[in-house]
Amino acid sequence: MPVVFDELDWYSSPLYYDIVFEEDTRLEGTFLEAMSERYAGTQGRRVLEPACGSGRLVEELARRGFRVHGFDRSREMLAFARERLDREGLDAELSVKDMESFRVRGRFDLAHCMVSTFKYLLTEEDARSHLACVARSLVPGGLYVLGLHLSDYTSSARSRERWVGEREGTRVVCNIQGWPADRRRRTERVRSRLVVTEAGAERKLETNWTFRTYDARQLRRLLKSVPELELVSVYDFTYDLDRERDLDDDQLDSVLVLRRRP
Repeated sequence: MPVVFDELDWYSSPLYYDIVFEEDTRLEGTFLEAMSERYAGTQGRRVLEPACGSGRLVEELARRGFRVHGFDRSREMLAFARERLDREGLDAELSVKDMESFRVRGRFDLAHCMVSTFKYLLTEEDARSHLACVARSLVPGGLYVLGLHLSDYTSSARSRERWVGEREGTRVVCNIQGWPADRRRRTERVRSRLVVTEAGAERKLETNWTFRTYDARQLRRLLKSVPELELVSVYDFTYDLDRERDLDDDQLDSVLVLRRRP
């Protein structure tokens, strides 16, 4: 018999999400701080995080002395983020906003969105609007660090990633599978399956998404349509500070460092 997974909105279960992605939090925080020191044309410490989720990087950067504003459309995620900040005695501003149409008070020295959340914006118009909103929110010389997976339209293979994490008796095994990208529709199907063990019981949970797809040429064209931002460097998801990359289709896991023009 096939294994049955219950349908779950990934973002309604912040704890499981947080356990899955916790491992890279410190590494990502170090990378973001280094990008700010290396490329920003400003010495400020104000940070904006669109789609901040469970607040793991909000907490990490607040702990490093940054003044952080995170926003998300999920109230469950924001409640979890607020609880963790209160528990650690840290302060940050949190709010409910959409990526494609947000406005925030003041301007920031650094913004970041690290784990392909940008690809939830399913139209070119929404993607461009998001980048314009970020540009408007940055001071001149401020950075936007944007991580996303590019698509190989020539591949017919499914992609697979697996994470295992545990916290205070809750164990989460996460398997994410992606189907080949549809070049004509510019979409790809992605599925997450979680096996969660807590209090001696096991749950099997599944979330399905549709992402927008980009190859390097399509991404360069999008960036060109938002002239307020310039591409100053590219890295990959190893966050190796000494290994800059080119924005091309040889490296699908790409972390872009964009800077607000004067």
